[in-house]
Formats: sequence, C-alpha cells, structure tokens
Amino acid sequence: MIEELLPDTVVAVEAHGYDDLGHLPLYPEEEALVARAVTKRRREFTAVRSCARRAMEKFGVPAQPVLTGERGAPRWPDGLTGSMTHCDGYCAAALVRVTDLASLGIDAEPDAPLPDGVLPSVTLPAEVERLRRLAGERPGVHWDRLLFSAKESVYKAWFPLTRQWLDFAEADIEISVDPVDPRRGTLRAALLVPGPTVRGRRLTHFDGRWTSRQGLIATAVAVPHA
Repeated sequence: MIEELLPDTVVAVEAHGYDDLGHLPLYPEEEALVARAVTKRRREFTAVRSCARRAMEKFGVPAQPVLTGERGAPRWPDGLTGSMTHCDGYCAAALVRVTDLASLGIDAEPDAPLPDGVLPSVTLPAEVERLRRLAGERPGVHWDRLLFSAKESVYKAWFPLTRQWLDFAEADIEISVDPVDPRRGTLRAALLVPGPTVRGRRLTHFDGRWTSRQGLIATAVAVPHA
C-alpha cells in the first residue's frame, strides 16, 4: 500500500500481521527503549524495525539500530531519510537517499471513524466543511480518519526539515479523489506557518497521496528538492 503512494526512488517494506514478518532481532540499544513496554507495544516496535532493516538492505546499507531522536523521530543511517508507521496488524517503513528526496512521511490507520471528541482538536473549520462534502459524495471512506492520517504524514515530513513542532491547525489539508478509483487520490497541505527552506526555496505546501483498502487508510507525503 505505502510503496504505490511514493516515488520510484523510495524503498518501502510493509507487513500485514506482525507474526508473519519473521522479525529480525532487536539490537541492545533498541531493547533498552522497550524494556518496560507492554507486549503489544513491543511487537509493533520490533515489527516496524524489521521492515526498516529490510529496506536498508535494499540500499546495500548494513543493518543497524533504528533509535529515536528529538520528539521521537527515527534516526536513520547517513545518506538516508525515511519514515515508519504501524497500526493494529500492519506496519511499514519507507527509506530514500537524501540526494533523491528532501524528506518523506508515511502513516497508516484503520479505516474506521476517529474516536469521539478527536475531530474538533485536529481540524480547521474549512477542513470540517470539506469532510462533510466528501462524506456525502463518497460515503465509502472514513474521511475524518483519512484527514488525521494525512496530518500525521505531513508532520513526519515536516519535522526532519525544521526540527520544530507543527500543530494540527497549522496545515490546511485538501483531499482530492481519483476520478477512476474513488478509494485513492491526492492531498495538498497548505502550510499556515513559514515552511522549511529546501535548496534556497521556501516551501508553502506539501503534496501527497492516499489510498483506502483492506480495512486500512494509508497516506504518504514526499518532499522533493526542487
């Protein structure tokens, strides 16, 4: 699901069902991060890092720990950047050479409504109106969850470029539906705060893609150099 949303230069590895992945062992530094974690958290942590190490192998990069840095962002090997995601029964990691993309973000969520009370805290009034329109025209997708996923992907792409927090209200996301396949499409996030500068160019928006199938929603944002 994730790979089809990203440019060809990106390597993505995903797993449906953690027990079918054939987990690679954690490194001691990683073990320390989940020493007190509950079983579910440990399984997710291990599975998504197995995906990440398999993606590294495809680039010819020796397997190594994936530790967390500032605000929990993953720390990648020199020359690579990427993103990871996991939800119940699914995980994925996507990596790309820093010479090919400035940044990327991925997110996966269950194709189900957001919990009660969450939507008002993550949306702008204009986004709520668009969600209402989409739900009336295309009832087959949980658009509130899709918008939440898109904001997660935007933040994951934003943070490596800025090292700053991006609030849910600081990106206005518009979702478009593919006219041929209504369960996929594109998204554009207008940045409502000064965007990062990439090779001398101040970014005003991020572009991405989305899909909804197999009970999941997936979004991805790729930030090019030019």
